[in-house]
Amino acid sequence: MNDTKQVDIERILELLPHRYPFLLVDRVLDYSLDGKPHIRALKNVTINEPFFQGHFPGHPVMPGVLLLEAMAQAAGCLAHLAREANGEDNRLYYLVKIDKARFNRVVVPGDQLVFEVSQKRLMRNMGLYEATVLVDDKPAASAELLCAARPDPTP
Repeated sequence: MNDTKQVDIERILELLPHRYPFLLVDRVLDYSLDGKPHIRALKNVTINEPFFQGHFPGHPVMPGVLLLEAMAQAAGCLAHLAREANGEDNRLYYLVKIDKARFNRVVVPGDQLVFEVSQKRLMRNMGLYEATVLVDDKPAASAELLCAARPDPTP
């Protein structure tokens, strides 16, 4: 991996349009655009997350749908980094399909999520990604994600 790099939160804010409380990637640990593009990203889960107020009172559990969204955001970071490296214009990426979603354990406050996402293939303006969420090096969730690129309407 001769193209391995880290990305901090300030750079993530440039790559993704998401903001609090919906930004679910804290840091990119490493990524590579060589061969099969892939990324490892991180989210620290704290009791201060707004969704814990209602999911579930007295037994806080991170919603599975947010684990899927977080994997998609990590895939979005990878897609933006790859387009940028190729000198391509800025795009928004929309999640258009989820396949093979699996939830292996609950995610609770104090967990540190590591997202491992690899690009399976590109077709036209869409990318197919394999994604896994790890907690303590054990799978918490996984899915295949299809994302579609559209022109960014913001200046």
